[in-house]
Amino acid sequence: MRRLLILLALAISPCRGEPDEAQDPFVVETCDSSLPGPERAAAAAARVRPALERDMKAKDLHFGDPVFLRAFKEEKQLELWVRHRDSGKFVLFRTWEVARQSGTLGPKLAEGDMQVPEGFYHVPPAGMKPDSTFHLAFNIGYPNAYDRHHGRTGTFIMIHGNQVSLGCLAMTDAKIEEIYTLCDAALRKGQPYFRVHVFPFRMTPERLEREKENRWYSFWQDIKEGYDHFERNKTPPDVTVEEGRYRFR
Repeated sequence: MRRLLILLALAISPCRGEPDEAQDPFVVETCDSSLPGPERAAAAAARVRPALERDMKAKDLHFGDPVFLRAFKEEKQLELWVRHRDSGKFVLFRTWEVARQSGTLGPKLAEGDMQVPEGFYHVPPAGMKPDSTFHLAFNIGYPNAYDRHHGRTGTFIMIHGNQVSLGCLAMTDAKIEEIYTLCDAALRKGQPYFRVHVFPFRMTPERLEREKENRWYSFWQDIKEGYDHFERNKTPPDVTVEEGRYRFR
């Protein structure tokens, strides 16, 4: 009976929004995922674009302009920033709560460890996956050069819909429609890739100081440089890997 009621609710609206906490996240999709990938993405954009453009206009931002994502595991938040046309700086457009993430604080080390990666990633057009099992998704690009240098393994680390996480960030279907639409629009307007920075927590000096005995303290000091670069300049740094360490400019 419960499943029948859920199916009836889904039939009323193509996108219901936030699922009720009592629902089973392993079976409930909040939006229609039966369409082929490109049509699914187009239908999602048609649903969410008017409200996105309205909210962007209020912040003097433009739909299709370059975007940048930051995720914080401890806070369970995903931010999307948009580059302002006049200043060239990135402006925070929206913050979403992460619906589900697996693992603990600390980087992903190996296939199957259920960890969400930490570090600096980027998504080109080829990383977009509109035909995802979890409604819409994009591959963040793990393992990157740093991960490979340190022998880390794993595949198909995504930001996607639904509420199931096996090392990914699950956002719910309604939220991923907004996130995917903004990122896809930026790529279509010429952004060659968008950056995704994933941190264990908001890397203030006070918060990092509490982790001095943690095995990952040195690694977190390293990635804090990239966090601080963006906090100072409001433009994401160019990231390279030299001798097994991140370098920023």
